[in-house]
Amino acid sequence: MITGFITAWKNTLYIISASFFFACNNTSQTISVPQWTSHEISIQSEKEYANPYTDIDVWASFVNDKGDSLVRPAFWDGGNTWKIRFAPPDTGQKWKWNIYSSVDDKDLQKAGELFSVPYTGNNKLVKHGLLRMSAGKRNIEYADGTSMLLVGDTPWSLPYRATTEQATIYAEDRQKKGFNTALLIAVQPDKKAEGPNARNTVEGFARGFDDIPEGHLNKLNPSYFQTLDSLIAILHDHEILPVFAPLAHGYGWKGKNSFGPTAPGDEYARFVKYLLARYGSRTVCWLLSLDGHGDAPGVVPAGETLEKWDAYKQPTGLHYNPCDDFLATWAVNDSSHCFHYNRKHQDAAWLDFQWAQTGHDGKHLYHKVERMYDNKPTKAAMNGEPTYEKMSEGKHGLGWWQGEDAWNELMHGGTMGVVYGAACLWQWKITPDEPGWEEWTNAPYSWKDALNFEGAQYVGAISRAFDGFDCKDMERRWDLTENNLPLLAKEGVFYASYLNNGGAITIKTIPDNMPCYWFDPVKGNVVSENNTGTNKSFTAPDNLQPWVFMAGNKRK
Repeated sequence: MITGFITAWKNTLYIISASFFFACNNTSQTISVPQWTSHEISIQSEKEYANPYTDIDVWASFVNDKGDSLVRPAFWDGGNTWKIRFAPPDTGQKWKWNIYSSVDDKDLQKAGELFSVPYTGNNKLVKHGLLRMSAGKRNIEYADGTSMLLVGDTPWSLPYRATTEQATIYAEDRQKKGFNTALLIAVQPDKKAEGPNARNTVEGFARGFDDIPEGHLNKLNPSYFQTLDSLIAILHDHEILPVFAPLAHGYGWKGKNSFGPTAPGDEYARFVKYLLARYGSRTVCWLLSLDGHGDAPGVVPAGETLEKWDAYKQPTGLHYNPCDDFLATWAVNDSSHCFHYNRKHQDAAWLDFQWAQTGHDGKHLYHKVERMYDNKPTKAAMNGEPTYEKMSEGKHGLGWWQGEDAWNELMHGGTMGVVYGAACLWQWKITPDEPGWEEWTNAPYSWKDALNFEGAQYVGAISRAFDGFDCKDMERRWDLTENNLPLLAKEGVFYASYLNNGGAITIKTIPDNMPCYWFDPVKGNVVSENNTGTNKSFTAPDNLQPWVFMAGNKRK
């Protein structure tokens, strides 16, 4: 029996003592698996179990020739089938694996081996490795140290409404615009939502669990997650990182009693472990509270589950509702939803990032990320939910409002990245007139119409501005400028400044002979390139629009 884990910092893997291994039902074939690709091992039992999802635990240990080792949980995939997914973090190593189970079942106790080889493709989400936090904890980075600034979109309802054909249309559009991240709710989160059990159907949605209306997460539908596998693969193929929220903790999908706040802690943690088993060998991030106060019963158990079982240590965080420092009108009878200050569990070992929400009233609010940036211990921070474009029947967050907000959120301390949202896309409306949403969160468009909202191009272009720079752990350093102008800096390595009305900026300590650029955030392209010199002042091409000054050596 496995009695404990030791964290191996060098490889961020779990080490398990070799004395606990046993060999049974060995397989003789050794296959080659490219580094950081997800390899699947499938096993079947001849026994019947009343509820394989809740009653059986299966996991596998992997050890290479150097003694590095990790443990991956298995997931039930319907019938009597369990699967383990594993991504080798190295090359040129033989990995021996053993499968264990919590029951006496010889079919669930297998052994075998594989050989890790170099990945020869070009997908960013594979060739750079899985994700981890940067050394300074302000950003995520790939396993090889490459920076990743999140540029996120919010197709929250794609997992339970979209078809594979629709997901492909979505992913092609968002990749072209520059988005590298998609925020997703893993299953339809409202207890009282009703409609056909079907995708691409007015008022319909696919069911991940049959018992959410009863207040439980015990009756899992494997076929739902098999379809979700295909949707996630499409996102990955288009270099779009999925950020999984297991449930919603605020409004939900239609505001019909979202289940997150009351989901039993053990059931929520088990579901998180299932998602980890199924998707955790690909690049992914985890969002354990969505639109809540961070203290729902399942949050800590889920965080501790990831801390124990995620051998790759991919980033985990929380996303808050807007009432961080005030009493919302809807919370007058229960103030516990408010005054969370976007910093719950700030010192927890399992927590890597905190995301604020500024609400959907069309207001530019930057004080939240300013405060979060200063919180200790340091956790990566950003605004995870600005006003979505065309909220409130097409009135709010229109066009350039989105670009201005995103750049300023970055400059004020939301250095982990930026997020964009569109009314009708977030809930994946099938037709412009599909009923079911309140006026404040609705507009007369379909999800496909919403792909073409103007503001998306401005936010997506931010990824192009940062592409190739070593920006991880950049800091808010307005103090390095004359006149306290907006500046992000990794001093001596990278600098970025957003100037809302153009003009000039003086950066007192910028090195000589550093490549520098003026980036047009409206058109989304570089318009001039030069090198810094003894003059530390830089003037935008004109004063008629916003400009971004960037300096640093780009990755070749």
